[in-house]
Amino acid sequence: MSTIIEFKNVDKIYKSGDHILKAMDNVSFTICQGEFVVILGPSGAGKSTLLNLLGGLDTVTSGEIIVNSNHVEKFDDNQLTEYRAKNVGFIFQFYNLIPNLTALENVELMKDIVDEDINGLSVLDSVGLKEHANQFPAQLSGGEQQRVSIARAVAKRPTMLLCDEPTGALDSKTGVMILNLLQDMSNNQNTTVVIVTHNAILAEAADKVIRIKNGQIESIVLNETPKKVTDLEW
Repeated sequence: MSTIIEFKNVDKIYKSGDHILKAMDNVSFTICQGEFVVILGPSGAGKSTLLNLLGGLDTVTSGEIIVNSNHVEKFDDNQLTEYRAKNVGFIFQFYNLIPNLTALENVELMKDIVDEDINGLSVLDSVGLKEHANQFPAQLSGGEQQRVSIARAVAKRPTMLLCDEPTGALDSKTGVMILNLLQDMSNNQNTTVVIVTHNAILAEAADKVIRIKNGQIESIVLNETPKKVTDLEW
């Protein structure tokens, strides 16, 4: 598999008065096209900071972030906006759906972001929600709302899906269904999926596990025989 993402000696420092927090401390790693990657670490370890830097929501203090041979750390605001629109699909713990739009309308919002024809019904069908296309978020379960958010994220065919605790607000059964869907996208559609979580069980299903502690890479493990999400003991 070809490398699609590379962090090289990335530092991220936050300053508040005399207080200095080094959220990323000389972080380096690579991710290949189509990998299912799990980033593990305790609260405050730097997981979300890493995801925000990769997604272009925050900027590095020093170091390099290279995605598809482009140096993201050198982008100006306009370039970052375009990068997020074309390359990144975000999936968060809370679904961020627009309540007065139907499931289909929430997905087809992506037409306003990317200059691409998007078949919202087809995308909803891919996450098993075609029959709910005309329902509003309040009429859907938590798992169904999360699947709409995934459909919205993948509608623009992004380079990568960045997932920040995507099952944190779901019951375990629904969470497994969502994670299985993301793993299928990695395995069958060659989508690069990066999941930030504190749930170590998911590591068994990952192609690559990156563990972070105190803003530093603690370990990077390649899993030669990842399990199916549905085969894990939750």
